[in-house]
Amino acid sequence: MTHVNPDPEPERTTGLEPGGGVPPGETPPAESSMPEAGPRETHNPPKGWAKAPLTLILVLVVLVAAFFLVYALTLIM
Repeated sequence: MTHVNPDPEPERTTGLEPGGGVPPGETPPAESSMPEAGPRETHNPPKGWAKAPLTLILVLVVLVAAFFLVYALTLIM
């Protein structure tokens, strides 16, 4: 993989003084993006939720909903 130099080429960039300075009132050149700026992440799983945590969350939601349903029924009676 080739690395891209993030610095602009001074001979092709308009508005730069000799030595790379920018004169007053001139907008400096935009920064280029660095495609290889961060480390490669290999520890993140490519798939969604695992079955065990998702099952536990769903069981908890069903238990809370059942509790409030029973509570509402006891208030009505």
